[in-house]
Amino acid sequence: MSANIQITGRLIAAARALVSNREEDFAAAAGLPVEELRLMEANGSAWLHSERDAELVSRALDHFGVVVVGESDGMGAGVRLKFTRQDVRQVMRLENEGGNVGCDDAP
Repeated sequence: MSANIQITGRLIAAARALVSNREEDFAAAAGLPVEELRLMEANGSAWLHSERDAELVSRALDHFGVVVVGESDGMGAGVRLKFTRQDVRQVMRLENEGGNVGCDDAP
């Protein structure tokens, strides 16, 4: 995670709302207990102080295609989608297609 982008509970809640994600799914993607995620969100605009928590949340944000937009030009921080909604639907369709599982990394 970039040192100049800080994550708050409100940003986490906004990210989950943006991708219509349940607490349980987001917590699982982050590798956090659901109760810990709830506590983070309940802290509102307080920054996450633990580097570990920030890394775990960042991993989940990346998993769901959410980007945190830092404060700039007199505007507050926010979240946006890394991909368009149509791109996300296409990726989800392809991932749920089935078939043989294999490595898709190009040599």
